[in-house]
Formats: sequence, structure tokens, C-alpha cells
Amino acid sequence: MSSSSPLAHYESFLLNNASTISTVESSLRSLTWFLPGRFKDADLASEALSAFLNLTSLYHDTVLSRVIRADPKFKPLIPPSQHSRFTRGWSDKNSRYKWAARTLEVIRFVELVIEMGLRRKVSNKNRWRGVFLLEFVKTILRLMILRITRRPGISPPLPERDFDPSNVVPPSTSSTPTLAPSSQSSSPSMSPEHLKNNHIPLEVNNSLLTSPPPLTSDTPVEDYLLPKALSVNSVKSPTSIMRPLASPTDWLSEVLYIMRPLVYVGAITLGTSTMNPLVISISMDILSRYLRRIPSTSSVLERQEYARRDRDLLWYLLRGSVWQSFSRPKLESFVKKTSHTPVLGLVSAFVNDWMPLIDEYYYYTAT
Repeated sequence: MSSSSPLAHYESFLLNNASTISTVESSLRSLTWFLPGRFKDADLASEALSAFLNLTSLYHDTVLSRVIRADPKFKPLIPPSQHSRFTRGWSDKNSRYKWAARTLEVIRFVELVIEMGLRRKVSNKNRWRGVFLLEFVKTILRLMILRITRRPGISPPLPERDFDPSNVVPPSTSSTPTLAPSSQSSSPSMSPEHLKNNHIPLEVNNSLLTSPPPLTSDTPVEDYLLPKALSVNSVKSPTSIMRPLASPTDWLSEVLYIMRPLVYVGAITLGTSTMNPLVISISMDILSRYLRRIPSTSSVLERQEYARRDRDLLWYLLRGSVWQSFSRPKLESFVKKTSHTPVLGLVSAFVNDWMPLIDEYYYYTAT
């Protein structure tokens, strides 16, 4: 890529203003939560802005991560999470995984905007056909990732930002010996680096020269050292943090979990009275949970992923007949009772603005 291209200029601007850009992204992303219901098509504007911010953040993270990893002097304040190590390890090892994961994330960012556009331009039946096509592509990508890694799918499949943008140092475009201070002597100094600028002698009674007081903390030394000790996963290669799927039951559990959204949307698209999409999806979720293996104590990443899947079961409260006959009446009653109550009135107004969106769009509650 030519250094004079607009993209190169933008990347240079990003590296020199990474902290400011990150702050602006966070502020605008917070704003999108309060736009729905404020004006006509506010929901579309909110989701379009959110999708744009997510896409730009994905691009920014790619650029900043590349610069940080190329800097041999950079040392993170905290070690990377197992999720970051695992997903970055597979992205570096297999280009198909990297592009499948990136495509999957891009679809996740824009799928709700696409559904909103379809709802405004085509019939309801064609809208569900479009959603089914998106889910079909996502299912293919997830099965591709499963085939490459032979391990349970992780969400998100790309590493999340695990560094402070303010610590990113842009690479120098020019380096010449004349940039060094001319006042420095060419002969090596005998003083240590941290004492070169020290021209004030230490006092005799200086606290640095006295013995430290005895430790009075009741915390055992083991409690302090244990979090800093290396774990089994710390010494494993990033791609081996999670064990491969072994038995046919393990594979069946994962395939059922991947196919679940496609089957759910397919049942809605067909619209037959003999098929209850919600019951089918819940049954597949429960069966997948029953068949999946029990991860070992050291498999922290796998346990975290399964815990996230278990929490996602709560989204069924906002779908289908459960939402219409149970959850929505409860929320409407809450909104009605607290609409004129201080503080709670703000919460009820927020909930009231979001309830129609849950009625109309699948991707607000999709998992």
C-alpha cells in the first residue's frame, strides 16, 4: 500500500490519536441506547450508527494490534486473557479461520440494520427469507470454524481489545543519528540509568536507607503469590488451550448448538401451524446442553463459553409466545406503575421505547 494513499493517511491519524478516537467511539456507542423512540426511524439511525461504530472499531483494533505486536518494547500491564490468546492463536495459524471469523463478526454487526431495511422495503415473508439467508451464511461459517479448530465455538471468534489505546506508540517514519542530544558524552557513563539525573545527595536519615517496618498484613503470602503463579493453560500453546472434540456426542452437541438459529428461523419462514419454532429451538438448546462434555477444572475458557450459553437461555423470555403471554404483560405492568415515579420513571420510559422493537425484530433477541 502506498504511503500517500488515503488509507495510509488515516492509519497514521489513528495511531497518533488512538486514545481520543477510542473515547469518541465509546461516547457515541452509549448514545445509541437512547435514540430509539426519539424521532421517526430513530431505531434505524441508532442501529446504523452502532453498526458503523462496530465496523470501525474492528478495523481500528486490527491496525492497533498490528502496531503493538510489531513493537518489541511493548509489554502489557496484564497478561492477555485466554479468549484473546486462543482466538489470536487460531487467526495467526489459519487464514481461513481468520477470514471466516471476520466475516461472521461483520454479519453480526450489520444483521439488524439489514433486517430493518428489509422490513421497510419488502413483505414480511420476504423479510424472513432474508433473515434465513443471513442465518444460513452464519451457520456455514460456524461449521467451517468448527471443522478447522475441532473445538467448541467461542463467541466472539476474534480477540477483543486487551490494551490501552493511549499506550500505542506510532512507529517513527524517520530515524537519524542527529536526533540524539549533542550534549551527551560519547563515552559510556559509569552511573546507572536511574541515577544519571540525580544531583541531590541522600540524607543520612533518609527513609530509603532505613530498614522497612515488619509486615503487619494478615493476608498469607500464598494468597498474594497464587494469582501470579503460572497455570496449566499459561504454558500451553494458544491453539491448545481448549481440548479438541473427541466423541460423537461432543460433535453432535456442538452441531446442534450451531444449527439451532437456522432451524428456528426456518420454522418461522415456513409458517406451518404444526411447528412451534420456540419449542424446537428450546429443545435443541436443552439437548445440546445435555450432550455436551463436562470441561475440566483447568479448562477455564471452555467453562466460560458454556456459562455464556447458559445465560443466553434467558433470551427466550423475550421471544414468541413466552414474550407475548408472559414477559410483555409483566413489563407493561411495570411501566404503567412506575411511569410517574422519580428515577424509576426514566427506566420505565426506556423499557417502553424498546418493547416495540422486540415485537418487530428478530435480531434484537437473537443469540
